[in-house]
Amino acid sequence: MSDAHQIVAAYWAAAQARDWDTFTGLVSEQVIYQNPQTREQVTGRAAYRRFNAEGFPGDWQLTVQRIVGEGHHAASWTLFRDASGSQSGVCFFDLDGDGLIAQITDFWPEPYQPPASRAHLAVRY
Repeated sequence: MSDAHQIVAAYWAAAQARDWDTFTGLVSEQVIYQNPQTREQVTGRAAYRRFNAEGFPGDWQLTVQRIVGEGHHAASWTLFRDASGSQSGVCFFDLDGDGLIAQITDFWPEPYQPPASRAHLAVRY
């Protein structure tokens, strides 16, 4: 896969399926994830896998509303649902020269404090 739209679609499909092997296979070894609302940053493929696999327990659903991609850049609008309700998010992706996701910036509607249960999975900035 080399099309940013296809890569981001595969990324979200793998996340929804909790297929963490496929999910992390789509990100670079040095991936950087940032969430400005919580001021969390995760660096590296293994850490990012743990952040997602362990940091979002329970029953949740993710629905992709739209993906726009061109060249090495893409953006997505998603709807995340869990027992506490639902919220929309916008995520920006930058791909590296190998077509892997190198940078992810994840925006949610309101600033919030991350759950204490995932404090060991990210660095606050």
